Amino acid sequence: MPWNVDEIRDQQRDTWDRFSTGWKKWDELVLGWLAPFGDAMLRLANLRKDAHVLDVAAGTGEPGLTAAALVPLGKVTVTDISERMLAVAAENAARRGLTNFNTKVCDAGALPFPDAAFDSVLCRFGFMFFPDILLAAREFARVAKPGARVCAAVWSGPDKNPWATTIMSTIARHVEIPAPPAGSPGLFRCAPPGLMRSAFEEAGLTDLREEEVSSIMTHASPERYWDFMTDIAAPVVAGLARADTATQAQIRNEVLSLARQSIDDGQVRLRSTATVIVGTR
Repeated sequence: MPWNVDEIRDQQRDTWDRFSTGWKKWDELVLGWLAPFGDAMLRLANLRKDAHVLDVAAGTGEPGLTAAALVPLGKVTVTDISERMLAVAAENAARRGLTNFNTKVCDAGALPFPDAAFDSVLCRFGFMFFPDILLAAREFARVAKPGARVCAAVWSGPDKNPWATTIMSTIARHVEIPAPPAGSPGLFRCAPPGLMRSAFEEAGLTDLREEEVSSIMTHASPERYWDFMTDIAAPVVAGLARADTATQAQIRNEVLSLARQSIDDGQVRLRSTATVIVGTR
């Protein structure tokens, strides 16, 4: 592996801790935007009311929070490497009155749970950040009970996700961003066809199924889109940091212009597309 796993993990923990404030600020928008992906996962997970569910890399709590409401006789454990992100998840659970919901700070590649502990394992938009995709998939399979379903959502390619490329492609036109090592963590790392299926198969999961799911990110104005992306997206902030003040202003103007082209019925509407994959332990 051409990068240091521990270094990547530490960098990601620091990044998510730093951006937790932005995610909390925009939590309501994010919940609505990403709900279709979590809903598809929960449908495929086929949860019983007494199920014990694990949601890995859950950030501010979804889809684990929704799962907790679906398993009133069971419980949900959500994990993340960021303690601050999980603090937001715990606040969300308390606000909803969920008492069957708990959090655990841990690494997806070394889950601190016994074998065959969960009736379902979920991971929405986490695999692209894991230093070792196969190691994480094997951990998911290890902690899943026989017959349990393991379900993940990963972003499809850039061409299907203008919510991200509208700003990232603009930054890339103005700023020289070093190309990351092949296969290193990144937003569209899991988009290549067959990549996640292969990882699930190698982890020992069977009866694999995939679905493409889309959602629309909606903002009241182009300026709100800019504010959102610069609050929650670390690659955006890192890219802008490489530009001087004048270039940053030019990038912002171009992004706002592009966002205006996506206005429909008075709102900026940007498509988001992901693949949801489920396998059986």
